[in-house]
Amino acid sequence: MNVEILTPEKKLYSGDVYGVQLPGITGLFEILEKHAPLVSALGKGNVKILKDKNNFANYSIESGFVEVLNNKVTVLVEGAKEA
Repeated sequence: MNVEILTPEKKLYSGDVYGVQLPGITGLFEILEKHAPLVSALGKGNVKILKDKNNFANYSIESGFVEVLNNKVTVLVEGAKEA
């Protein structure tokens, strides 16, 4: 599954991953390979990129949106930085 994290200024992350955990506006949720199509609003919190089962990266975000389509996850965020 491919994940991209984009801000208005730059691309923070792009790559193939095992999964991604996101801060939805009503709580955390996780997206894994072959997830159904989805569009969701994101709240303030941490995006956790699961590169594999033992390796991950964290990004702190203020708010944004996520789109899941055809095994590609696009995260559009404001105020993001690597945590």
